[in-house]
Amino acid sequence: MTSYFQHRRDCQFKKRERDDRIRGLTQYHGPFTSFDREVIDRPIEGLVQDVHSGVLQPIDILRTYGRVAVKAQEKTNCVTEVMLQEAEGWIKDGSVNLKGPLAGIPVSLKDTIVVGGFDTTVAYSGFVGNKTTQDGPVVRLLKDAGAVPYVKTNLPITMLSFESTNDVWGRCTNPYNNKYSPGGSTGGEAALLALGGRIGVGSDVAGSVRVPAHFSGIYSLRCSTGRWPKLGFRTSMPGQEGVPSVYSPMTRTLNDLTYFTRAMVGMQPWKYDPSVHPLAWRPEIEKEFAAKSKLRVGILRTDGVVDPSPACERALKQVESALKAEGHEIVEIDPPSCYEALVIGSHLLNADGCQMFRSFFRTGEWNDPGARQMEWLMNLPRPLKYVYYLWVKYVRRDDIWAGLIRGWHQKSAFENWKLVAEREAYRVKWFEWWNSVDVDFLLTPPNATPAVPHDGMSDAISSCGYTFLFNVLDYSAGVMPVTHVDKDLDKLPKGFNLKKLNGVAQGAYKLYDAEAMHGLPVGVQIVGRRLEEEKVLAVMKRVEDALGESKYQQLDVD
Repeated sequence: MTSYFQHRRDCQFKKRERDDRIRGLTQYHGPFTSFDREVIDRPIEGLVQDVHSGVLQPIDILRTYGRVAVKAQEKTNCVTEVMLQEAEGWIKDGSVNLKGPLAGIPVSLKDTIVVGGFDTTVAYSGFVGNKTTQDGPVVRLLKDAGAVPYVKTNLPITMLSFESTNDVWGRCTNPYNNKYSPGGSTGGEAALLALGGRIGVGSDVAGSVRVPAHFSGIYSLRCSTGRWPKLGFRTSMPGQEGVPSVYSPMTRTLNDLTYFTRAMVGMQPWKYDPSVHPLAWRPEIEKEFAAKSKLRVGILRTDGVVDPSPACERALKQVESALKAEGHEIVEIDPPSCYEALVIGSHLLNADGCQMFRSFFRTGEWNDPGARQMEWLMNLPRPLKYVYYLWVKYVRRDDIWAGLIRGWHQKSAFENWKLVAEREAYRVKWFEWWNSVDVDFLLTPPNATPAVPHDGMSDAISSCGYTFLFNVLDYSAGVMPVTHVDKDLDKLPKGFNLKKLNGVAQGAYKLYDAEAMHGLPVGVQIVGRRLEEEKVLAVMKRVEDALGESKYQQLDVD
């Protein structure tokens, strides 16, 4: 009971502290001015140049984005730590290098990122009060580049969900429809950016910057391991390296995504974090794929586990048609089994038997419904689990779901090593396959469906294959918005039978309702090979240009 009452006290304290900080920001309330709108709509290069020349004051840019954050918080509950007053001080005392490539640009951060003087709760009440005096390496790098951290953003407890809800900060909602998730685990970032934020930093272990981009209508890039710093963060699963989490950028516009990524790599992040490869930005690759007259596009229409919903299929076809019209070649592909990656990756990610993320819970602390499902099955006695497996495989005749649940238990070191060996062999299969088809990039759905309704991950927890695949492979992948769900165009076909689907697909399609989802964003995923961030960003620009006047329109800032 002591643990439970302390949990409640700490949650109340953090919410009250956040609300008090927001109320005290007298210069950050009120309607947007014409100056605010000009700043929000202006290309990042122009803002940086004006700060360098002294034409524009960083404090004024900060106040614009502070107002954005306050309004976005009111609408979606996307903000956790509010650092605006301290950010004003960092600008004034020289903590921020106003000669850097990001001079004066406010950057929001996932709640897992360590900022000196602030808690890094990772949505656990037990982490309340864990503030350090020093910034983590990535925050030092950002300030050295001239960026101004100003808020941290909401996420799911455990960080193993495409939702963003927890007891400490509450539920974050989708900026397009408050009955739906903005994505996860970097969902608060996505909501803020969709509502006018500029640049954010999140993490991705199974799609956690890409799915929020798809759900909330923004842009993100999943960098390969070693291209972006990972020191100076807290996590729900320290020591988990079977499928390494990577920190990566998220932005409101594609131009900002490219500029920000280029600027961060240009700051030589390997001098801040020894895990980063000393690999400089390669403008020649950008130029090559910006100018290549005919691209070979490998199109992944399905992962073989959950076919994309009508809305996601339509977005894919829209991009395919635009690329064809530009003269690019569409290549139908048959890669190594995507399902194999889902099995290997999910067992590696939970090889500890879900013990680590559970170890941080206090008595009575709410758990994400998807993570709870995984944990429940993990703890089911093995004889009962085996009976369940036999029933699924031979009575329901569902090989997909049966293959996932078989062996769903804590792994010994020997079993974990075998899984890592399987992962490496799987990567070799893809390496050889890609060499044989010689495509420039892959075009795929980012998820089988648009945003899930709140608490929907209890059904859809395993429907993550379109993003998780590329974590297992460690490929560079970006997500960009393309269209919105249309209640008439995106209905399920007549005669659609949910019961005929495998268990993973059933969980996803239980939640699909084109009428209820009308207006939600829908994106596509652009995939390169490992450490091909320059190529992926260049190709995303080619796609956006090919879409022309039909390219995605962001939410109005009001």
